Amino acid sequence: MQKFTTLTGIAAPMDRANVDTDAIIPKQYLKSIKRSGFGPNLFDSWRYLDHGEPGMDHSRRALNPDFVLNQPRYAGASVLLARVNFGCGSSREHAPWALMDYGFRVIIAPSYADIFYQNCLKNGLLPVVLDEDMVQRLFEEVYAQEGYRLSVDLGMQTITTPSGRNIHFDIDPFRKHCLINGLDEIALTLEHVDEIRAYEAQRRKEAPWLFHEARS
Repeated sequence: MQKFTTLTGIAAPMDRANVDTDAIIPKQYLKSIKRSGFGPNLFDSWRYLDHGEPGMDHSRRALNPDFVLNQPRYAGASVLLARVNFGCGSSREHAPWALMDYGFRVIIAPSYADIFYQNCLKNGLLPVVLDEDMVQRLFEEVYAQEGYRLSVDLGMQTITTPSGRNIHFDIDPFRKHCLINGLDEIALTLEHVDEIRAYEAQRRKEAPWLFHEARS
């Protein structure tokens, strides 16, 4: 998993409540489990004027000029500002994959669907929870200032606005540790590889019949 420590990037406003995972990455793109290549299909049904299918040449598809991520001022955004209940709907892990493949590393919203929130943390995407009043203020500032950038420091648990205002956010200490060190569930398990090997060796002595290898 990619480590997350600090980030400074353009913020893009997704000014809709209850954005579900099918809107984030439509169901027709869920066949692959490679965790990459989903960026061109992020918010596919909102981003393009036609219906998307796997294998299409996205460079030839007509973009929706009214969709926020198609506006030049938000090009290269790495912070997504969202509304309540972001990531609701089905539990597809492809949703954080698509967001990260597009270039987002941070989402800021008042609330998230629980499974989506956990999937983000497990894949190196930082979901920040702030109260609705603060999120509304950030939306207003993003709209008012082109090139609006936020600086996120996970170690300090702060977001710094262009004016220098620091906003504190909370995060579970264990999840913070995993993000800062780039530890997914497999990497966490491998931290105990010596203990695992010692246990296996002991079990082989205690119950050798469990480890019988078939002869060819």
